[in-house]
Amino acid sequence: MSKHGPEYIELSNFDDQESTSTNTPQWNFTDSQLQLILLRLGVISDEIYGTDFPISSIHISPEAKYMIGKINELSVPDAIEIVRDALADHKGDVNFLNEDYQLLERLVSRIPENAETVETKHEIEEKYVDTFKNKTYLQIVDWPLQIRLEAGLMHFHSPYPEIRAITEPFDDPSIPVDTFRVYFISLFWTFVGSLINSFFYHRMPGISLGTHTIQILLLPSGKLWEKIVPNKTITIGPYSINLNPGPWTYKEMMLSTIMYSCSASTPYSINNIFVMKLDRFYGLKWVTWTFQILFTLSTQLLGFSFAMVMKKVCVYPSKAIWPTILPTIALNKALMNEDENNIVHGWRISRYSFFLVVFAISFVYNWVPSYLFKALSLFNWPTWINPNNIHLVNITGSNVGLGLNPIPSFDWNVLGSNSMIVPFYTYANKYIGTFLGFIVILIIYYTNNNWTSYLPINSNRLFNNKAQLYNVHDILNEKNLFDNDKYQEVGPPYFTAANLLIYGAYFCLYPFAILYHFATEWESMKASFVNVWTSITDSFGSTNSNIYGRYANDPHCKMMSKYEDVPNWWFVVILLVSTSFAVAAVWFYPTETPVWGIFFTIGINFIFLIPLTSIASVTGFSFGLNVLVELIVGYAIPNSGIALITLKAYGYNIDSQASNYITDQKLAHYAKIPPKSIFKGQLLSTFVNIFVALAVANWQLDNVPNICDPHQKDKLKCPGANTYFYASVQYGEIGPAKVFSGLYPVLKWCFLLGVLLVLPCVWLKNNGPKRIFRYFQPTVIIGGFLDFAPYNLSYYTGGLYISYIFMFEIKRNYLLWWEKYNYILTSALSAGVAFSALLIFFTVQYHPHPLLWWGNLVGEQGYEGGEMPAIWKDISTAPDGYIGLRKGHFP
Repeated sequence: MSKHGPEYIELSNFDDQESTSTNTPQWNFTDSQLQLILLRLGVISDEIYGTDFPISSIHISPEAKYMIGKINELSVPDAIEIVRDALADHKGDVNFLNEDYQLLERLVSRIPENAETVETKHEIEEKYVDTFKNKTYLQIVDWPLQIRLEAGLMHFHSPYPEIRAITEPFDDPSIPVDTFRVYFISLFWTFVGSLINSFFYHRMPGISLGTHTIQILLLPSGKLWEKIVPNKTITIGPYSINLNPGPWTYKEMMLSTIMYSCSASTPYSINNIFVMKLDRFYGLKWVTWTFQILFTLSTQLLGFSFAMVMKKVCVYPSKAIWPTILPTIALNKALMNEDENNIVHGWRISRYSFFLVVFAISFVYNWVPSYLFKALSLFNWPTWINPNNIHLVNITGSNVGLGLNPIPSFDWNVLGSNSMIVPFYTYANKYIGTFLGFIVILIIYYTNNNWTSYLPINSNRLFNNKAQLYNVHDILNEKNLFDNDKYQEVGPPYFTAANLLIYGAYFCLYPFAILYHFATEWESMKASFVNVWTSITDSFGSTNSNIYGRYANDPHCKMMSKYEDVPNWWFVVILLVSTSFAVAAVWFYPTETPVWGIFFTIGINFIFLIPLTSIASVTGFSFGLNVLVELIVGYAIPNSGIALITLKAYGYNIDSQASNYITDQKLAHYAKIPPKSIFKGQLLSTFVNIFVALAVANWQLDNVPNICDPHQKDKLKCPGANTYFYASVQYGEIGPAKVFSGLYPVLKWCFLLGVLLVLPCVWLKNNGPKRIFRYFQPTVIIGGFLDFAPYNLSYYTGGLYISYIFMFEIKRNYLLWWEKYNYILTSALSAGVAFSALLIFFTVQYHPHPLLWWGNLVGEQGYEGGEMPAIWKDISTAPDGYIGLRKGHFP
């Protein structure tokens, strides 16, 4: 077969989902053009391109056939317009591959005067082939075809290879989705998952049945139902239920996955219930089941109503790729075996087989760092040199130190799957911030700034002036109210060096994130606010005729337009009901919380909703408003830790839940699940998750001994609840006015620092070397400062290596392999660890069968094992035998 010969390959019998013609369409391409198209679509690899490999032996998937047809229909003038628009739309888009953007620029720069009739040229550009391995498509060898090819990919599919790898460019609305078996199976696994996740929520490190794990269980559940349940229709009044509509479908699998994913996380308000009820915290007796239900339902569902106004901001735009959700779709596709199994760089194994192999290896291997050789988990080998050297442990320790260690772990549970999900530039920016935070903590600690040298360097707990854990009951009266006389005897609590850094970083991050995002993304932010306003005004109208707005021509929006959208009044009802529950919770129970506090938290979440979700949808980085709410509430309602944690739950969880629901809607958008099905599924699974989590929490409070103790035998140490409680003491019972006026006045200047940092960062973004500062994300860098207390560099250094290998090198040079296997790999590793961890816990940990040998003991020596307090300076050396402000001068 000649590479540039005159012979033609005739492509027929291609299914065009949008074709209205009764005749089978036929499209003609030379064999060399067909090779080039198949190379760009990922059907063949660079090794095959340009050879005499018989095309007749290649399996061409329906997706590839569809795209070939669309490229055939696209005229050169239309393609030129699409490419020019793409250059404008994706300028500065860090998720748009830089080499692909340069290809578009070169294609546009070569537009001839007679673009429509120009003949094929063959121009080999070796510099692009040399720079980017295995990306032969970057050569311009056929200008008319390639500009249509690039335009077709963007106009009929997606500009991002990670999206093209996991989605299809067409949709079949006749595929069953909203079936009875979907709700039965997914709600069953939601119940099981909520039970396990809630039980281990307070464990450190945590164990959970993540979405990827449940996906593996959903497949056999659906297939089993398909085989054993009779194909019968049951009629109940006006409703008919088909028990078994046939084969378990891709969309049923995806809807079940989404239903589970929106309830995979334990409700944030469980922290409130633990802190309120547990005797080691507040020990309140009035926290009844009725209060818990009102409180938890309202905190979980208020964010649900916000999803109504965010669809045009974070669901419909193609730029909102939501990197963290892509493995879920990739795994779904692999499990359903929808895989053309094309050969990429010599790899023949299908996605599904690859998943099974990696899953099995991960399942078996996890026994090594989790049970057989625990020192490999947090591989704190530098401390083995001298485990009783406080300075060595402070710098390199994984348990109580800052974790500076070039080889920190051999445990996927520590390395984390996020390293293969978020873009490399996001991970790298965040790691830069984490490393800078490490340096700042050392400076704070070793200069004894604010008496931190007398305390552990990296703890999320609060300490009294004797360097002992702060007991809030020492400053409360018999009614659990703040007692100033007792406080003047005990004094204020003190932060560790890491806690000082975290709160300073939070105060800097809030003004910086908002102002920087407005300064650098003004046009998109303005459009976002317009879209939100349009969504709100449309909710009072009688039509949803223009729900997609300016995104109506996006290929995925066009496919979703075939389905009836959720009426806005459904969301409005959720908003009214959940607000009423919130008001009832603070009105009828002694939460010390005024009703206006509920509306304040709703308002502040609405203000921050757009920038927070916009940042997360593009970069994969997110942060909450919990600290900002703590600060404001602490000033507005002084001396009330209960009021603070009550409003903190709303302040953090509204936007957090809104983001969770929006990501699930984006999942549905990619998978073409009807919006109404998603709404019903999310609502039902949220209800199941809430009631299961409440039942588990109350059982644990009554039956688990020493829960939330640092040395609890089952590792139920409650890192979240402890942070929650100590924040309520510092900013609630004592209040930020006292903290800022006399104890840590420097923290309030961090807000100003956040404002001042905007100007140089914007200048660098706009004027720095484009090759570097294209990926400069200062918001994410500041976010890296938050990665301490109780975590440290050990949890992120290994992930940096993995991110560089998979999200940069392999994605850059072996794109076809990356598209086919990357998300499957991370899903399989995570699922294997989850199943293995659960089995290990119930077989050898719950009823302990310890292996007492060197490999399990070496990492727990000295300070790292808690044999002695990890403190540099002894309290006896402090003036008058105590640290901090002098008695009689407490703020």
